[in-house]
Amino acid sequence: MSTVTHPEHHAEHHDPHQQHHFATAEQQFDASKLGMWLFLVTEVLLFGGLFVGFGMMQSKYPEAFMAAHQHLSWKLGALNTVVLLISSFTMVMAVLAAQTNEKKKLIVFLILTLICAGIFLGVKYVEYSEKFEHGLLPGKFYASHETGGPDGQFMFFSFYFLMTGLHGFHILGGMAVMGWVLVRAIKGEFSSEYYTPVDLVGLYWHLVDLIWIYLFPLLYLIS
Repeated sequence: MSTVTHPEHHAEHHDPHQQHHFATAEQQFDASKLGMWLFLVTEVLLFGGLFVGFGMMQSKYPEAFMAAHQHLSWKLGALNTVVLLISSFTMVMAVLAAQTNEKKKLIVFLILTLICAGIFLGVKYVEYSEKFEHGLLPGKFYASHETGGPDGQFMFFSFYFLMTGLHGFHILGGMAVMGWVLVRAIKGEFSSEYYTPVDLVGLYWHLVDLIWIYLFPLLYLIS
């Protein structure tokens, strides 16, 4: 019976996280990161198209957009901006903790990021409730009790709900994936040798935060 061992067979099982169709763990990591960047490009194109549409309608209804944005609370928008900036920092720290084998810190920073995301959605719920109460709704559902304002305000709120609502769904999606990463972190699946899911979620979360940084002045600080 032959006792010759084949190093390549041991290499295949050396890292349980490495997929069989990748030659090395580094190749798998690079491919995963490239895939995430390509996905993020499509997200930029999606929101970029909405930004262009908003600009076109704003040029068509400048007075209406100016009047409509007065119904938004810049203080709540600023609060959410600060909350998301903090969440970006905690997400960076979570990735760093994974890279340095600090399991407890990884768990804590993921939880803090989730808390920030929850605060953001809570503030957005307060804003939405107020808009619904006053009939400041998109399109044909616009039924503001105030009269005498310039025509076209419905268009502003159409973009407001579309862009902030879509952004909100991205927040929810990020929270769901982050929760999955948190469960795996609690199980101790991440280390300096393998932290790809944490890193990819971090990239996604930074884009979500960046989109809001554009939405905030666009919607709340029209001048």
